[in-house]
Amino acid sequence: MDIEELDPTGHCLERDLCASEFIVEKVNGDKTYAQHLYAAMCNNDFTKNEIWPILQQEVWSCSWRYSGGIVAAIRGEGDYMDWYCSGITPEEDVKYLEEDEKRIYLTRKSNVLEGAITEEIRTDLLRLGWIVVTDNTED
Repeated sequence: MDIEELDPTGHCLERDLCASEFIVEKVNGDKTYAQHLYAAMCNNDFTKNEIWPILQQEVWSCSWRYSGGIVAAIRGEGDYMDWYCSGITPEEDVKYLEEDEKRIYLTRKSNVLEGAITEEIRTDLLRLGWIVVTDNTED
């Protein structure tokens, strides 16, 4: 991916993610982190943590497919389909389990739902200079 081709205005989370050594290292070193980053970009709006973009209400967002494509590009393998809908637990996986078994299964499952923003991702985005404007994480 040619980072120079991305939004030249400076308001492009994709560009900042791809240019960040620590993000690239984390995405390549940990598939769980990669999935969490994918999920965080889905259904949420972000802005630079700077006065002007906040006042101008400049937001960056992307589709689930685009988010999956960003993660695949950072990893240098596959495509958006490797990440797309990765947070959705197939109903078949849990529908026959007892309630206690369901709870154990879901707590061991490392993927998070699309739109969820883990504290690690939120902290890393802030370190990059980005904040979440619209957070659709379920409480």
